[in-house]
Amino acid sequence: MKTPEYRQRLDEHTRPGTLWRPGAAPGSVVCVACPQRCRLEEGRRGACGLRFCHDGVLQVPWGYTSSVAVDPLEKKPFFHVCPGAGVLSFGTLGCTLRCPFCQNWAISQTVRDDRALVLPRPTAIEDLLAGAAASGSAWIAATYNEPLIAVEWVLAVFEAARRRGLRTAVVSNGYASPETLAALTPCLDAANIDLKCFTEAGYRQLGGHLAPVQDCIRGLHAAGVWVEVTTLVVPGFSDDPAELAAAADFLAGVSPDLPWHLSAYHPDYRLLDGPAPTSPEALQSACDLGRQHGLRFVYAGNLADRHGQGDTRCPGCSTALIRRRGFAVVERHLTAEGHCPHCGTRLAGIWY
Repeated sequence: MKTPEYRQRLDEHTRPGTLWRPGAAPGSVVCVACPQRCRLEEGRRGACGLRFCHDGVLQVPWGYTSSVAVDPLEKKPFFHVCPGAGVLSFGTLGCTLRCPFCQNWAISQTVRDDRALVLPRPTAIEDLLAGAAASGSAWIAATYNEPLIAVEWVLAVFEAARRRGLRTAVVSNGYASPETLAALTPCLDAANIDLKCFTEAGYRQLGGHLAPVQDCIRGLHAAGVWVEVTTLVVPGFSDDPAELAAAADFLAGVSPDLPWHLSAYHPDYRLLDGPAPTSPEALQSACDLGRQHGLRFVYAGNLADRHGQGDTRCPGCSTALIRRRGFAVVERHLTAEGHCPHCGTRLAGIWY
């Protein structure tokens, strides 16, 4: 268990939140930031371990980061958002899920795993905006861990960023409540949602449910936020062809233009002795399934340098309009407005 001193350091970086309502018992609260809707009495913490009740008010993470860096948007990944542009990325601590294959577990599982000892670093909103300006970034993204644990803080950063003319993005597991989406979408330009698998049983293993993630993807798209989706293809967990086909059907039903990034798993965190890494052939088959089930843009994240799997092709004439090597854009033939110069088809995305 985490030491009281460590929890105290986390609790020093909180303030009263907005996404809660009074509970039935005197002095209790109900957090409405995620689908768990934790009912908390004095001193009790939510399932996330970071939002808690104090003096009849919900206290939420605020004013700190665990990580700050300038990344290419392709690394998030966003392949249909301003190709080649940089984004000021920041993360906090914690997660609403507990994936045993998490690659960022040192910050995402900070309240669950005694080995995760990353401390919060006090950070002012102005510090983040100044970092974006210094790097020439026109985008700012909440990423690395699950940003919606600190949704009030993220919202404050995004509102300030919008006033400076910056665009905003989140990389999230999508385990969000309707209240969170309603608060965040007016200040959000793009979202990459991590669709962990496509079965209820699989999500229960991770501490959540599938339906709220589906609702989040639908809700973001309906609100006009640009959405891309990532799925880690884990052997024995999320690689069943029937499951992948069902996921593709769902995504294509939201929009056939919704990009789907399929990434190869490698052993990490609690699965260091788990399944072998996803084979290139399995990842290729998963990509083929996505296209067969109606998605126009399917990318093999870990095969970006293999057979053009990271390239964006025109759905009208199949011309390669954006070529990538890893996270780098090496060729760009799309017009500034997003049209194919050969056949005139406009590709869905944010291109300017």
